[in-house]
Amino acid sequence: GDHREAHNVYGLLMARAGYDGLRRLRPGERPFLFTRAGWAGMQRYGGTWSGDVATGWPGLRASLALVLGLGLCGVPYSGPDVGGFDGSPSPELFLRWFQLGAWLPLFRTHAALDAGRREPWEFGPEVLEHARVALAERERLQPYFVTLSRLARMTGAPYVRPVWWGTPEDRVLRECEDAFLLGDALLVAPVLHRGSDRRAVRLPRGRWYDTATGEVHEGPGQVLLDAPLARVPVLARAGAVVPVRGEDGELALEVWAPEAGRTGGGLVVRDTGDGWEPAEIERYQSRRVDGRVVVERVTDEGLVEPGLPVRVRGV
Repeated sequence: GDHREAHNVYGLLMARAGYDGLRRLRPGERPFLFTRAGWAGMQRYGGTWSGDVATGWPGLRASLALVLGLGLCGVPYSGPDVGGFDGSPSPELFLRWFQLGAWLPLFRTHAALDAGRREPWEFGPEVLEHARVALAERERLQPYFVTLSRLARMTGAPYVRPVWWGTPEDRVLRECEDAFLLGDALLVAPVLHRGSDRRAVRLPRGRWYDTATGEVHEGPGQVLLDAPLARVPVLARAGAVVPVRGEDGELALEVWAPEAGRTGGGLVVRDTGDGWEPAEIERYQSRRVDGRVVVERVTDEGLVEPGLPVRVRGV
């Protein structure tokens, strides 16, 4: 216990020293730093990762628990060694770990020198193709991850949140440990067990769209969703306005149709590049008008045109 406490304190002190040192050396650049050890408070200087997580299905499940727990403790930026650190994962295990990692703040493959390779192409053409899809989706959602990172710094809300985040009084949702919310807009249900191609998903209240099929599900309640090797189930909240990279690579808005008679919305914080320029939060609202979905930016002067390309889904 004393040794572990000293190790954590040392890690926190080293994180702070590294952060302060980088700021002095390059005052015009934002440093990127993540550390293996530290306590709550380390998020002021950087993020962390899982350490030497064991290769195996229990290690995969522990990876999600770690990120959720750290987020609730005030450390929003973390992630596991995809594939585990100390062994040779099967192609299926590696792919499911890769698919989980693609939706977490820190996403990297890593292992001990004697544990075998972790590049997706080492596990065969099928794994490579499915990993490519997961990586492309993460890249498409890069503006959303940037927004969540800025909001985490400003508010303390983690990227990865338990499904009970909006309704902590819901005892049923509080028992759900195998799915998570990514921000307010998306619900991710990773595959955490060998051989699974379907999985039950517990939904918070409201309407949710399957982002792969467009199928509508109403919460609260439990649904059974397909989870082929090609993907894991991801659901979007009705009304959500999500910043994404459009087909031209520029910022765009992906909007999931709100329920009739209800409004939705979302926040966007643009990437200002390197440096310390303060973040500006843009607020957007979605609503139905005469059967069509309208998206507007919320300003001090009222509602105005969004000024960005808009793609409406779920209608």
